[in-house]
Amino acid sequence: MKHFLFKSSYIIASLLFITSCDGPPTDEKLLTTLQEDVVFLAADDLGGRAIGTEGEQKAAEYLAKEFEKLGLQPKGTEGFFQSFTVSKPSNPHEEAVIGTDGEGITGRNVVAFLDKKADKTIVIGAHFDHLGMGGQGSLHRGDSAIHNGADDNASGTAALLALAEILKYEELKNNILFIAFSGEENGLWGSNYFVKNPTIDLKTVNYMINMDMVGRLNEEKSLAINGVGTSPSFVPVFDQINTDSLKLVTSESGVGPSDHTSFYLQDLPVLHFFTGQHEDYHKPSDDSDKINYEGLVKVVRYISRVVTALDNEPKLAFTKTKDSSDSPRFTVSMGVVPDYMFDGKGMRVDGVSEGKPAQAAGLQKGDVVVQLGDSTVYDMMSYMRALSAFQKGDSTKVVIERGGQKVEAVVRF
Repeated sequence: MKHFLFKSSYIIASLLFITSCDGPPTDEKLLTTLQEDVVFLAADDLGGRAIGTEGEQKAAEYLAKEFEKLGLQPKGTEGFFQSFTVSKPSNPHEEAVIGTDGEGITGRNVVAFLDKKADKTIVIGAHFDHLGMGGQGSLHRGDSAIHNGADDNASGTAALLALAEILKYEELKNNILFIAFSGEENGLWGSNYFVKNPTIDLKTVNYMINMDMVGRLNEEKSLAINGVGTSPSFVPVFDQINTDSLKLVTSESGVGPSDHTSFYLQDLPVLHFFTGQHEDYHKPSDDSDKINYEGLVKVVRYISRVVTALDNEPKLAFTKTKDSSDSPRFTVSMGVVPDYMFDGKGMRVDGVSEGKPAQAAGLQKGDVVVQLGDSTVYDMMSYMRALSAFQKGDSTKVVIERGGQKVEAVVRF
């Protein structure tokens, strides 16, 4: 009997060893693990992963265990965790006081290190928190409901784990710090805290990659890359590694509504990957069954190629960009979800909110706004400039292109 038990134990141990040494993941394996991770993180059991909730804690513990399984080193302040407390949680438009003392909401970043014995480190990040039951930030107009955030941002968090699994097999001249941020939805709290309380020397950071909403690759295979102007080394590599024929839509600014901004403001080159806005954004309908998992594999593979293509570069030079902080300020909204992946003339509508001016004016998904008032709309920036001219109570003409025809309507703010 003892001999049988010993033999069985030996077989099990051998199988575990073989499993742990099976080399870089295939696309099929990535597809499976990405789906498993998204399904877990976007399950109702986690209650929408709002910062400071039990669901956020469960998600953080899951990520720490996955990092440990991959053989990464803990690089938080408490193992893989880096806790922080925000003392002004009620209004994200006010400047939040983020630290470790005082009363407020406590969140946890999850930080892991892939040691390649190098003197430079790449930071790869994604936020794992979401909106919980909704509240401020939600675009849902019904009763309170769980906002599972499958695309926003279980998709980016799953991609973070997948990249760790791929890159640990690569011979790199950069270490990699993987960070799952909390508190992003409330105002980039976790990344803001990290850059002011880094667990590695920020002077060794080469550049930062952020993945926020990368799970809805469309039929055109459009992948937005923001921050391409923050280093002259970025743009030359994008097309030469585009073996999946992705439609790359780039923008230069290092500032945007996600965690890469915190690193850009520390004078570090950044890239933000994004597969586009959709009607389920910040709604309970952003569920795991709507993720394009095959597309997510393509995005992960592309980002891994970016990392390897840049690996032979010396420490990347940083370039300041003309940022969205210079964008016009406006006090009214049409109530549309812009299609940020559209690269034609005008501003294409990807969704229309109920009870808002655009719906009252008859605008529909797919319409392209080409004129607002006296202003011609060429792109998102010109649309925002046009919008900034109006106040609540104003009315103006809007011209849209629909099915090859120009249609006029009147919008009342």
